[in-house]
Amino acid sequence: MVYFVGAGPGAADLITVRGKQLLEQADIIIYAGSLVNPQLLQYAKETCEIHNSARMTLQEVLSVMERAAGEQKNVVRLHTGDPSIYGAVREQMDALDARGIPYSSCPGVSACFGAAASLNLEYTLPDVSQSLIITRMAGKTPVPEKESIERFAAHEATMAVYLSAGQIEELAARLIAGGYAPDTPAALVYKATWQEEETYLCTVEQLAQTARKHHITKTALILAGKAIGQSGYSRSRLYAPDFETEFRKRK
Repeated sequence: MVYFVGAGPGAADLITVRGKQLLEQADIIIYAGSLVNPQLLQYAKETCEIHNSARMTLQEVLSVMERAAGEQKNVVRLHTGDPSIYGAVREQMDALDARGIPYSSCPGVSACFGAAASLNLEYTLPDVSQSLIITRMAGKTPVPEKESIERFAAHEATMAVYLSAGQIEELAARLIAGGYAPDTPAALVYKATWQEEETYLCTVEQLAQTARKHHITKTALILAGKAIGQSGYSRSRLYAPDFETEFRKRK
């Protein structure tokens, strides 16, 4: 069996209980060495065979999985954050389907939620924003035209932009061109939840300046939207005295 496991945003103790148990039981671990905290490998048993996929092609990864299946061994494919977000898991799963190799997924905490915890943010504030857009700038992997930064910015919802720190000046310009006011609250979070984490609150127009000042060019998440300012919101109706639910009568 192959298990696709989300490693979480960085801190070794932010992997799920299930994910940790799968690591402890694995015969083989293939981890994304360029992004996954190597401290997670401490959960592996002494006899576990470990591969760093940062040095491997897709075919080499699949070859290890295929060999493990023939030997009746369990494989953990350890991806950063949650495997379903920029994890390139579908192509692996399709290849495993073609080979008749069973697999299962274990979710993880994505970086945008690790960043929210570090900054004590609520992304969905009543009367401010009720949506979180997770996206990225186009790079080696293209982005559909209908999902451009400008089109998403037009909603003025909360936005978490991955894999784009190296293009932050262009990103800021496109956020403003799309609809965010230049003074819209923003944040730059480098290596969310890692020991070397750095967090900076600023505005959209200050993003590039903030990145240059702190020498941040990669491994950072960019947040934008009025909700990042954590002000101007209404209280949740759920806890209002005159709001009735199946668990509580109106007071």
